[in-house]
Amino acid sequence: MELGGSSQLTSTDLTEYAGSRTNVSAGERPAGMALGHGTRERIIESAVIVAGVSHPLHLSHGESVDKLDSVVVTPESAGWTYAGLRVIELRPGGSRSIFTGGDEVIVLPLTGSCTVECVDVRFELAGRGDVFGGVTDFAYVPIETDALIASAEGGRFALPCARATHRLSPAYGSAKDVPVEVRGTGQATRQLHNFCHPAAFPADKLIAVECITPSGNWSSWPPHKHDTAGLDEAILEEIYYFEVATTAPATLRKLGEGFAMHRLYSSDGEIDLCEQVRQGDVVLIPRGYHGPSVTAPGCDLYHLNVLAGPAAVRTMTFCDDPQYHWVRQSWEVQRPDPRLPLPGATAG
Repeated sequence: MELGGSSQLTSTDLTEYAGSRTNVSAGERPAGMALGHGTRERIIESAVIVAGVSHPLHLSHGESVDKLDSVVVTPESAGWTYAGLRVIELRPGGSRSIFTGGDEVIVLPLTGSCTVECVDVRFELAGRGDVFGGVTDFAYVPIETDALIASAEGGRFALPCARATHRLSPAYGSAKDVPVEVRGTGQATRQLHNFCHPAAFPADKLIAVECITPSGNWSSWPPHKHDTAGLDEAILEEIYYFEVATTAPATLRKLGEGFAMHRLYSSDGEIDLCEQVRQGDVVLIPRGYHGPSVTAPGCDLYHLNVLAGPAAVRTMTFCDDPQYHWVRQSWEVQRPDPRLPLPGATAG
């Protein structure tokens, strides 16, 4: 998760299958698989062991595949309670019917445009050429709702979701209303699209933001965590979904090529992960400090963060790793990377 300019930030303001039908909510959570505060885990070959069940933390593209999609994370598959993600691809003229069940869902265009129909409303999403092309509009679909996603020209669409309690109304999120933030300085400069930040868009449990890290820079830095309930920190499960692109001239630039590195660790040493991430990869954050995400020179990095937790009020409170909190003071004497904000984005 990309977080704000202090070590403790409070945001009180800011698949059953039948043909093409997908049940985004995969049913009741099996007993013993909740990953709550105080649960002990250990890492073996990048997998978290919870109640005797192994849950990998780094999922290469295609490793979370089901009958329909190559990126699928449910609370059950992750071994936790709230956060989920599905990435669907539609051919030109294609469509997908979903039933949200117990999940509130956002339809977020990664590439292309689409329409979303639910509860007698229809949202036209203009979308974007790719994730490096700026912010996008999106649609919110509440729990216990049938929805139809259709794309005339085809595209790829993320469905970040969270197990929720309250049923809100369907809603449209305009691209012009998405807060864009340039965070950090020097080689820690990155660009945030806070489209479903608690201060920007209403939801019951779901929090989701996008981050663009230009070639050679670090994001999710300094390392931070949100796995303890308290005044200065909230429990949040988190998913990182990655896309990459080379920074060659426009005629040679290729989406999906390149790589980055991502770090996840716990102070007790039971989680210690440093993985190469590529197009379509996912990293799960059940607990512990996460960061940095470092992109290789010549490669731009995009990641989508999906977060959810048990708090009654959505919040992104967190704590830095005390060893690296000094990094924030170093920003005071450095300038932001002049490559950001990207063309077409307004920092605010």
